[in-house]
Amino acid sequence: MNGMINYNVENSECGLLPYPIILAANKGDPEAMKVVVLHYKSYMTSLSMRKLRDEQGNTYWGSDVDTHERLRAKLMQSILAFKI
Repeated sequence: MNGMINYNVENSECGLLPYPIILAANKGDPEAMKVVVLHYKSYMTSLSMRKLRDEQGNTYWGSDVDTHERLRAKLMQSILAFKI
């Protein structure tokens, strides 16, 4: 990108990503892609929550790293493949 778009989307209205960021991510801009992935990070974390076991056999809820990474990769693939 040419640096004209502000990548800080914390204050965006309605929690939506601005169209210029989506467009830039779709065209392969790594900074815009990072913003989109960060925007959906908590959602992907909640989707990847599983009952896990520690070394002592205790169960606890935690984020499954493999599932989280697959969701992240699928999101990035979908952004690049989306026809605008």
